[in-house]
Amino acid sequence: MSELLLHFDEEQASTARLGAAAGIATHCISRHRFPDGELKLSLPASLPGRVVLFRSLDQPNEKLVELLLTAQSARQLGAQHLTLAAPYLAYMRQDIAFNPGEVISQRVVGRFLASLFDAVITVDPHLHRVATLNEAVPVAQAIVVSAAPLLADLIATRRPGALLVGPDEESAQWIAQAATRHGFDHAVCRKIRHGDRSVEVALPDVAVKGRAAVLLDDMASTGHTVARAAQALLAAGATSVDVAVTHALFADDALATMRSAGVGKIWSTDCITHPTNAVAMAPALAEAVARTNSQAAGGR
Repeated sequence: MSELLLHFDEEQASTARLGAAAGIATHCISRHRFPDGELKLSLPASLPGRVVLFRSLDQPNEKLVELLLTAQSARQLGAQHLTLAAPYLAYMRQDIAFNPGEVISQRVVGRFLASLFDAVITVDPHLHRVATLNEAVPVAQAIVVSAAPLLADLIATRRPGALLVGPDEESAQWIAQAATRHGFDHAVCRKIRHGDRSVEVALPDVAVKGRAAVLLDDMASTGHTVARAAQALLAAGATSVDVAVTHALFADDALATMRSAGVGKIWSTDCITHPTNAVAMAPALAEAVARTNSQAAGGR
């Protein structure tokens, strides 16, 4: 069955890398915005049986509407198997109602995506109280790609012998994966959150003095947790503190916040396009696309 990789214009470069790695032709979806903000999208007049839509879901609200319009139209135009390749998957953090009436957005968005696609591929989704991506997105094929080994390879080259530090307890899984790959010493901080931009970070019981430290996590948004961890590491005698993250969300003045706390280098994957991108995910994503194809073929 033939295949096509669809994308939007702002992700041209990322899609080209994935298309080249996967050996799939690409096509840019035409988009027109009316004065009232509504969108008009144009897809090819006919589509092959397998279609992959590449859309990283940072700044997600309008993009979710694009997914709805694109997926339903793709079915009408001939697509029999639809895969969403979303390197960053939004709305995964709100997985429980902390107060009466709060919307559990992970559940809502996850079911929405499952209603549109046969397969979802993402990188390091922020799952906390949910063990698997399939629980959050109950789709037929839910595939998680980890960037931790690739970030570990980068760190081994740039900071050999570094101490890997997770800025909070939720980073433990990524720290363990990365540390195992190259035998890094590693530890995880404890975070107390008072608000989106107010946190306290306590260092773990580990020797820091005289060592280069790298803070590793799946994402950085406001940068405040990373900044507090960096300040604590430097105060404890670390010779340098660098940052490696999968998802460079970096809202508002996040970079300045981290820099002012003493962070040196900042490395990210290209899951979200950003000047700090240092690790390409296309080869790993291409392997995941191939897995969806083989699983789908095996299910027929």
